[in-house]
Amino acid sequence: MVLKKYLIGIMSLVFFLSLFSINILAQEEEMEEEEWEAEMNRLRARKQALEQEITTLRSDIDNLNNMEIKDFDECMNELYALVGATKSDVDNFRRAVNELEGRIKRKEGPKADRQKDLNALKTNKISALPEFFDKVHNQLQRSLDSWVEEPQEIMYTVVRGDHLWGISGKKEHFGNSFAWPVLYQANRDQIKDPDLIYPNQVFKVPKLTEEEKAKYEKLRANYKPAPVQ
Repeated sequence: MVLKKYLIGIMSLVFFLSLFSINILAQEEEMEEEEWEAEMNRLRARKQALEQEITTLRSDIDNLNNMEIKDFDECMNELYALVGATKSDVDNFRRAVNELEGRIKRKEGPKADRQKDLNALKTNKISALPEFFDKVHNQLQRSLDSWVEEPQEIMYTVVRGDHLWGISGKKEHFGNSFAWPVLYQANRDQIKDPDLIYPNQVFKVPKLTEEEKAKYEKLRANYKPAPVQ
């Protein structure tokens, strides 16, 4: 009797577990079907979006095919017209920019004059064109700002044994004795005779211009000392 109850109990448990397993499997199958349906819906939406994108691209292609394509020169002339310029005006402006860039790189002073040149370029409407804007409004200005200009003149106190030839030849002055006339002219108020200068006189030593440098360098290069007897 006890064994019979035990067997009935075992069989009931097995039956209950079987029903429980079947219910779980059914839920799993149901979840998988829901996920599958969700994935299908996502793919349908993606397909619809791609089809719409294809339609838009085809429309863009049709518009491009029907569009009148202008040649390069015509497009550039239209761009120049926006700033009230012609191709010739732009070519001249380009040359002016390149020339100023070279003068700034070579530090052809005075610096204030180069700033005036740059300001003139900045006020020109052509400087707004993409080709020139960054160089004119940014690059060249940075180059000018970093330019430390040498003083236009320095002062020198004469010591015993000095002469204009020797003072002019000093490296910190002209570095070229043949440029002594520049020193003489700059101090005519103190020098009556270029062969007579005196200790404690204070002379202005001006900065040579590029033209003066070339002139006196040529004199030095062509100088041939008299033969020794």
